[in-house]
Amino acid sequence: MTMDNRKFLPFIITGIVAVIVILYLSSEIFITLKAGERGVLYRRFQGGTDFEISLKPGFHMKLPWNEIYVYNVRENTIDEKMDVLDKSGLSIAVDVSVRFFPIYNRIAYLHEYFGERYSEILVKPEVRSTVRRVMGRYTAEEIYSTKRAEVEDAIIKETEEILKSEDNNIKMQALLIRSINLPDQIKNAIEAKLQQEQEALAYQFRLEKEKSEAERKRIEAEGIATYNEIINSSLTQQILKQRGIEATLELSKSPNSKVVVVGGGNEGLPLILGNN
Repeated sequence: MTMDNRKFLPFIITGIVAVIVILYLSSEIFITLKAGERGVLYRRFQGGTDFEISLKPGFHMKLPWNEIYVYNVRENTIDEKMDVLDKSGLSIAVDVSVRFFPIYNRIAYLHEYFGERYSEILVKPEVRSTVRRVMGRYTAEEIYSTKRAEVEDAIIKETEEILKSEDNNIKMQALLIRSINLPDQIKNAIEAKLQQEQEALAYQFRLEKEKSEAERKRIEAEGIATYNEIINSSLTQQILKQRGIEATLELSKSPNSKVVVVGGGNEGLPLILGNN
């Protein structure tokens, strides 16, 4: 039995050594990706970054000489304060917030071209560049008041297009312009101008209303005058006499006592003599 056990001794020693080596290199062989993480595999002797796969959360094994770079792909937020120039060269202070995350299945490309500091190297510069480019198309007054929504929409649209391109691989969730600040002197001038414009619009509204009322009264007066002219032109002496006779006949039907004298009134109209 002793001789038989000695035959297995090399295998036992080899197994123990293998276990020790595996335990020692466990951090280089095994890796667990948590929720909200993705892994990029770097093959040291097989072409470098593997663009075909993006390691998902869970347990993974690799060869000791390869590397797995772990990326947090949860939504991230950066806040940027910057000074930009408007169309006429006036300085404007802008405060912007951007929410974004890497496109999961393109994480290897993001790693290859920008690395783990992609938010500093890629996202911030692109956001700043787009904000400056868009605001440079407008005047301070337009940015501050009349076209603010248009400016914000243009910044959001253009930033999203740039970040999600195949060269950048970032999904932008939202871009918020938290504040736009002008020099006090310019801001006060714009606000005063806007107030004057509002007052002018209010005055113009009142003026138009009064003009409309005057026009209505003029049209009404013309209608009444025209009506009277038509009536007057149609009332001949014969028609008046006929109407008088008809009215007299109606009155004669009254139960009250009266005497009707035909032709006794003015213009030959009947004359009614009552008890009184």
